[in-house]
Amino acid sequence: MADDHQCSGACPSGANHTCSSGEKASATAAEDALQQRMKQIKHKILVLSGKGGVGKSTVAASLALILAGQGKQVGLLDIDIHGPSVPKMLGLEGKPVSVDNDDIITVQYDKNLKVMSMGFLLRHGDDAVIWRGPMKMNLIRQFLGEVQWGELDYLVIDLPPGTGDEPLSACQLIGEIDGAVVVTTGQEIALADVRKCISFCRQLNLPVIGVVENMSGFTCPGCGEHMEIFPVGGGEKMAQQMEVPFLGRIPIDPELTKACDAGSPYTCFQKQTPTAQALKKVIKSILQLSNNGMQNDNLNPDTKEPQTMRIAIPTAEGKLAVHFGHCQTFVLIDVDTDKKEILKTEEFPAPAHQPGLLPGWLAEREANVIIAGGMGQRAQSLFAEQNIQVITGAQSLEPESLVKQYLEGTLQTGANLCDH
Repeated sequence: MADDHQCSGACPSGANHTCSSGEKASATAAEDALQQRMKQIKHKILVLSGKGGVGKSTVAASLALILAGQGKQVGLLDIDIHGPSVPKMLGLEGKPVSVDNDDIITVQYDKNLKVMSMGFLLRHGDDAVIWRGPMKMNLIRQFLGEVQWGELDYLVIDLPPGTGDEPLSACQLIGEIDGAVVVTTGQEIALADVRKCISFCRQLNLPVIGVVENMSGFTCPGCGEHMEIFPVGGGEKMAQQMEVPFLGRIPIDPELTKACDAGSPYTCFQKQTPTAQALKKVIKSILQLSNNGMQNDNLNPDTKEPQTMRIAIPTAEGKLAVHFGHCQTFVLIDVDTDKKEILKTEEFPAPAHQPGLLPGWLAEREANVIIAGGMGQRAQSLFAEQNIQVITGAQSLEPESLVKQYLEGTLQTGANLCDH
């Protein structure tokens, strides 16, 4: 921001400027103004990580872009004061921030996405911000209370790693928050700090929307070989242990990295890559937020919303097909996992056999689980990338019978009948 701008008195810049009233506005008036701004925003979502370098800002920017791409009015607030990266990711470096009647005007990415970041206020991209806690809180207050966000469906807030001043200030200032998306990798060194993030949320009565395991595996675009560069599955296991939802795994995608560096990540979401599909599955949980905010299942287990899932069964002659890749049809069964009831059954002809096709095909039909007789390890790894759970070794029974056994916890499985 320029040194001669006008503000309501909360500016932490230390610059010589003129306040609109000639003196600082009262704390009460500033708080009222902030809350009025927040009332115009339907849903506020924090994106947290316990450890730096896990791709938190990439996930935050991706979520904001996908929501905006679906026609939602979205704000993306980057309050990583010491390491703002959102302007670079979105190709907005060097964009000026203006002031209109004491309101700070956001930088517009497109018609549906407004952006604000400390990165817009630095004279040079390499400038260091050397501030203590009170100055950080003043800036966050200004970003929330003086930025002209207008009416938004979602405000996605990208926080710095850890549980320090910035996350605490954001929670204290915003008030009602729908919840936090917690980003991690599968490494134990990252998971240890993510557990602290979840404890932080619980201490502040902040709902945890769920955990995202980023950088989870890599499929070579040339040869198709699947490699686990980092440990895979640690985020899901940790989420189960901490009793919070697991939103899915996002595989490493060099194309997304290049796009972020080039400032055009949205191009990646228009492709049918495993990473794009994984991000879209994560967004579904956020789109389910009601106008009154998301239920905090961790704090209110008695009021938990019914959980539904879609189970896929490969079939031949009306029963489970022994060899997964050569089935005749797929039966997709929607179930209520709380009531352990079958809600709906649909049957689809299996697509023509093609290596690697079925995981994406079933992901498009929103399958969460597949019950199979036999399935090769390669196919299982592709389903894992699509966040679809695989159960092998099931008996050749009618689909609804298998699903009922699954819901009751009595499903009997044997050896995986496919060993290639």
